[in-house]
Amino acid sequence: MDILSRGDGPLFVDPSANHARQFFSTKARALVDKVTTVAEAVRDLVHDGDYLAIGGFGCDRIPTAVTHEIVRQRKQNLGFAGHTATHDFQILCAGNLLGRGQTLARVDIAYVVGLEARGLSPHARRVMESGEVVCTEWSNYTLAVRLKAAAMGLPFLPARSLLGTDSFRRSAAQVIACPFTGERLAAIPALYPDVAAIHVHEADRYGNCRLRGTSVADLDLARAARKLIITCERLIPHEEIRQDPTRTVIPFFCVDAVCEVPYGSYPGNMPYEYFSDEEHLRRWLEAEREPETYQRFLDDYLFGVKDFAEYLHRCGGLPRLQQLRQQEFLLHRGR
Repeated sequence: MDILSRGDGPLFVDPSANHARQFFSTKARALVDKVTTVAEAVRDLVHDGDYLAIGGFGCDRIPTAVTHEIVRQRKQNLGFAGHTATHDFQILCAGNLLGRGQTLARVDIAYVVGLEARGLSPHARRVMESGEVVCTEWSNYTLAVRLKAAAMGLPFLPARSLLGTDSFRRSAAQVIACPFTGERLAAIPALYPDVAAIHVHEADRYGNCRLRGTSVADLDLARAARKLIITCERLIPHEEIRQDPTRTVIPFFCVDAVCEVPYGSYPGNMPYEYFSDEEHLRRWLEAEREPETYQRFLDDYLFGVKDFAEYLHRCGGLPRLQQLRQQEFLLHRGR
């Protein structure tokens, strides 16, 4: 297959399907209890230098507790898949440039720094403008294609996306000639993260998961990642999973840890469960404007709490969470 041109960006993860298969062949597939705490899951499964991917979309269904714990445990020199990454990226950037080391060292960029209509994260922008984080550019679609290739057990997939763009030049993709037609196509390399975290609505203790709303690339991410941490709103009995197995979208054999974290996407949105806390997200953005103010904010809300439950309490606790649940309910009732 002829290679016609190459992007200039570094490729952070080995796309070899054979190497990935060697790893996956060693994973246990027994139906065993995987329930643990977020702190234990991060301690045991996330290591310095790992490449991390986060599930969800924007501020919807993000595993906030895992990102908090990664920064609180001061994991270092991580790679990151910046696929529709908003508040999760903002949190991870808190580990950079505040005298606490360097949580992020390399990032595959599609959408980062911005929190959609809420504006740009001042601190994430400082981190990315510092020059200390190595970046490779993609589109949201091509990052999803990379996960699709990995989920399929392939080293790459062909696509038309990126062709003729500056993003291609800054990517690690290649332009190839189709062996059947001779047409130009972008060869998009597979992405096999070392570890991923996905927040779902329900899971059993073995790791069978259900979710509602958009899944984006999460079903492929679950199958592409070497290790997978699941946080869930609710643990449900395995018997309930067996009664309706078609609702299981992530199977147990993909999962390494299950953590029950009610309101685990806060301050993001959890479809059909609770709305995003726009006031808290706004406070986060405002605190980031000055590094000293931001340091105090993080000491109050991230480093100064022992776990995610204490963070929720400091953000207003059950009364505030009930308000957000009611807001989501009224939204879906069309009121």
